[in-house]
Amino acid sequence: MWADIESGVDYLNYSEVSEMVCDLVTDDGMLPISLGIYGTWGVGKSSILRLVSSQLEADERNLVIPFDAWLYQDFDEAKSALMTVIAKNLYDATPETLKEKASGFYRRVNKLKALGLAVDVGAMAAGVPTLGLFSKAFGSAGDLLGGTGDKEDVDALKDAAKAAAERSGGLLAAKEKRNAPEEIAAFRKELGELLDSMGRRLVVFVDNLDRCLPANAIATLEAMRLFLFLPRTAFVVAADEEMIRLAVAKHFSNPGDRHVTDYLDKLIQIPIRVPKLGLQEVRAYLVMLAVTKEASVVPERQEAVRGFLVSKLRKSWSNDPPFKMAEIAAILDIAPDDALMGSLETMDLLAPLLAHSVRINGNPRIVKRMLNVIRMRSSVARRREMPLGESYIAKLALFERCMGEEAILELGSMVNAATDGKPQAFADLEAIKGEVPAERLPKAWQGQPEFAANWLKLSPMFAGVDLRPMVYLSRETLPLRSVAARLGPAAAKALETLLKTASVNSPASKEAISRLASEEAADVMDEMIVAMGRNLDWLKARNDFRGAVMLARSSPAAHDKLVRFVGGLPKPPLWMTTMMKEPTASAEGRG
Repeated sequence: MWADIESGVDYLNYSEVSEMVCDLVTDDGMLPISLGIYGTWGVGKSSILRLVSSQLEADERNLVIPFDAWLYQDFDEAKSALMTVIAKNLYDATPETLKEKASGFYRRVNKLKALGLAVDVGAMAAGVPTLGLFSKAFGSAGDLLGGTGDKEDVDALKDAAKAAAERSGGLLAAKEKRNAPEEIAAFRKELGELLDSMGRRLVVFVDNLDRCLPANAIATLEAMRLFLFLPRTAFVVAADEEMIRLAVAKHFSNPGDRHVTDYLDKLIQIPIRVPKLGLQEVRAYLVMLAVTKEASVVPERQEAVRGFLVSKLRKSWSNDPPFKMAEIAAILDIAPDDALMGSLETMDLLAPLLAHSVRINGNPRIVKRMLNVIRMRSSVARRREMPLGESYIAKLALFERCMGEEAILELGSMVNAATDGKPQAFADLEAIKGEVPAERLPKAWQGQPEFAANWLKLSPMFAGVDLRPMVYLSRETLPLRSVAARLGPAAAKALETLLKTASVNSPASKEAISRLASEEAADVMDEMIVAMGRNLDWLKARNDFRGAVMLARSSPAAHDKLVRFVGGLPKPPLWMTTMMKEPTASAEGRG
């Protein structure tokens, strides 16, 4: 099994990206600078940050501070959290001769928090008006001094003074109090002087920003503005750009695309997008996953394979031929009949479809999860003495991942109906030379004829093979029994309707839910969760999830099941969590 965490070892030639980031951050002529490492879920943004960090930390002039925005979401105000983390790391890294200066800066941060100025300090630093309590109060003071104030301005000042007194708790002497611009100017001045005295660059990594709720994501971005454009500073933000754009649009009440772009461009000077993996990158990734999990392969040989693959990937632009599995075998010194060689050959057969399938698209995290499913099922097959090779299990798992629910159900029906679990359709389709006509495919497969045709040609062939063991192994995603056999007619109809819910106000879905008995809602939700789990592409709002939300609103038991499902996802997207929390009418238009 492979852990679903970022890697500190470069399997995908991401070192080229990390080296580019390091070159920019360590060029003092480029500082201050802000960079964005953009990519969708699972493509390796956090792994790139780890590679950058390991390279930068080799030079003591770089002070690298990681900040996980998601970690602090429910424990501290986002702007205060970023300020505190930076101040604490600076203090810890300061030599004894500068501790007093570092303590002064730390106290400055605490003072801003005590005054409540941290709430608006990021935007104030850039001279941008905000809607917070203190920015309103300072605006009111300006109106009063200019002779244009009214009773509302007086009330605003009184409210701000009262809040400041409560937050400071009497800890600040009167002579220490300053207005917001003065506090911000002092904050930036002290930070700049401290970095100069230390002779170090401040490099802050902001990760998991796209996991945060919109308000927290924007608050963190606003807090960055306080530190941006100071000498010796660099910010590196790793995020899904589309998710951040959605957060900006929501926070600022749906501004135009140009305004969203302008906002991001002002914060992120240099965007760097994680390159999409091609076929050779996927092949190399699969090889490394197989090699690193083989206990008999010593670290020295693993590193030799990795170095060879990276060198080949760096020459992929040229006429240099792709690497061959025989070359990997030679480095590992394994025989053709070695079990590891069999795994490598299976990986190589899967690589083209993993790289080009729309549902996988070479995403490293999805690839790793698929391999974990294959490995688990293979383990069960061995324990139950099922006559199945790993390549057969892998082929079926690939079909489940890439085809829709109806196609999966039809495959199960074919196996159930066939004598000895050997559908004649496979013998007929696999015998076709050349391209498989779409009309020859089972009806439910015809929606994706290109994938189905390529999948049928993928080794091993299924003709004449008893597929019942494979179907048994995949029972958590390939239900063989008819849904109607487990659910009553109304529940089965509701399931069918809810999976196709185009709107959370759908009259058809509301009617289907109204026909359910109270005890059936939870069973229908179970089936919906199984269906949703077959497709982990959550980039955009989906019909099946809309239906699940409608069902959850009708039943506490169904609601609890959906909450557990969402909580089990590694990174629930913004639209999903928002749709679950908001009233029905305001959840529209998110698709």
